[in-house]
Amino acid sequence: MLDTTPHQQVRCDLAAAMRWFARLGMNEGIANHVSVAQGRGCLINPAGRHWARIAARDFVMIDLDAPPAPDVPVERTAWAIHGALHRNVPGAGCVMHLHSRAATALSCLADPTLPPVDQNAMRFFNRVAVDLGYDGMGLGDEAERLSHALGGHQVLMMGQHGVLAVAPTVGQCFDLLYYFEKAADTYLYALSTGRALNIASAEVAEKTARQWADYPEAGDQHLAAIREVLDAEAPDYAH
Repeated sequence: MLDTTPHQQVRCDLAAAMRWFARLGMNEGIANHVSVAQGRGCLINPAGRHWARIAARDFVMIDLDAPPAPDVPVERTAWAIHGALHRNVPGAGCVMHLHSRAATALSCLADPTLPPVDQNAMRFFNRVAVDLGYDGMGLGDEAERLSHALGGHQVLMMGQHGVLAVAPTVGQCFDLLYYFEKAADTYLYALSTGRALNIASAEVAEKTARQWADYPEAGDQHLAAIREVLDAEAPDYAH
């Protein structure tokens, strides 16, 4: 029988999110990480485990205040970046960092901001922090600097690096990155036509962003629907 405690629920949600990111091609090999704060520790995906095969049992509990011991299978940048974010960002119950294709391509532009060109992009209007101070792989001072770059936002566009999101729940964090990737992909595809962009006014973009905010439960519902698919097609994610 599966463990149905809240702690196990979080593990299952993390595994489902990672499995789905892999199906969408939003993972990068075995790199990148997702985590959930648990007191002064956090659950995080282990080093070397492919996202397409991750299961609830695989997540590792680490201390936010001390680097993991050498025998703990957690990659160094994972502890550095996620530890700093969980320590320093109020409300960062869940942290996800991806090198997904569209978001990373956007992060490579001299101006990596996402203009309000469609309804999905409008969700993020004036709600994404942009960091252009890339200074290495995310260890030590770089991780601490990134944790302070959000500035009250939930999404951080990491120049020359990728994208990061924080949210109270796994579902909400997953949903932010899913729609940010969709919006970035649409924007870059529209740019590729070479034709003029139809950018919404600030008034319309802000109105739409606020309307998006009226659905705080949508992210958790999104992940719950994904778990229904995985329950039928790949139930081992929950073990």
